[in-house]
Amino acid sequence: MAKNLFVGGIPYSVRDAQLEDLFKQAGTVVSAKIITDKMTGQSKGFGFVEMESDEEAQKAIDMFNNYELDGRKIVVNEARPREERPSR
Repeated sequence: MAKNLFVGGIPYSVRDAQLEDLFKQAGTVVSAKIITDKMTGQSKGFGFVEMESDEEAQKAIDMFNNYELDGRKIVVNEARPREERPSR
């Protein structure tokens, strides 16, 4: 079963493909997405990577938590389920 990971502290210059390439070192990446501002398209400095298995997800956490990427240390941990927010 696929496991979703939160990745924080991503340099603003990093794109989805670069994030995916990095995490492929730990196993099969199902998806990699950097979250961007809807208005400007600018990276918000965090994203999500979905790994194919729990084992690969744990390997990615072990390999990349506190990993230095383009001069910034990234944080990698298991993503929490999305909380529903009230509509505006």
